[in-house]
Amino acid sequence: MSGPTTIHLIRHGDTDASGEGYFSGDFDPPITASGIAQAEALSKKVAALRPTVIYVSPKLRARMTAEPTARATGLTPIVEDGLREISYGTWDGRHETEIRASEPAAYERWCTDPGTHSPPGGESGFVIAARAMPVIARILADHENEVVAVFSHKATIRILTCTLLGIEVSRFRDRVSCPTASITTFTFGPRGAMLVRVGEPT
Repeated sequence: MSGPTTIHLIRHGDTDASGEGYFSGDFDPPITASGIAQAEALSKKVAALRPTVIYVSPKLRARMTAEPTARATGLTPIVEDGLREISYGTWDGRHETEIRASEPAAYERWCTDPGTHSPPGGESGFVIAARAMPVIARILADHENEVVAVFSHKATIRILTCTLLGIEVSRFRDRVSCPTASITTFTFGPRGAMLVRVGEPT
């Protein structure tokens, strides 16, 4: 008897913007030397989970992180635009302290409710959910009872986690942890999604 479908949501490795307070959505830095080391470590851990398919965001940092796992498993990653990171619009590539000082009203609105409020020219949490959840639905339809590795991004994984668990999307920034090169795992059975692990670092 086959088991439930399992989806591992994997955040990319370190970049120069990770943990430095910079908004990095459409802004697309490569992973650093430490990020490459994380990706190699991830490849061993993810290969041991025996995925049958790999999906990846089109962003360079996600594709670079997925590359060692693709080599280790012999799988060719499927690029899905819906898995890309939230767009921060005019804030992309800028530091959070700068935005807080120069655009206090917009920054406060976004911090209070990032589900419905977006950075200027960017995307809200609900917009991310609207493009990322259909990818999960397709994966579930196309890979029943399989193990799927999905390489994506911090906000996207947090928003997917909230949506799958029925947590208010507006709370994604303060309800779900997602460090770089971490794995968040769901199994999907007759009663829907079950969270197995969240933000487990490599």
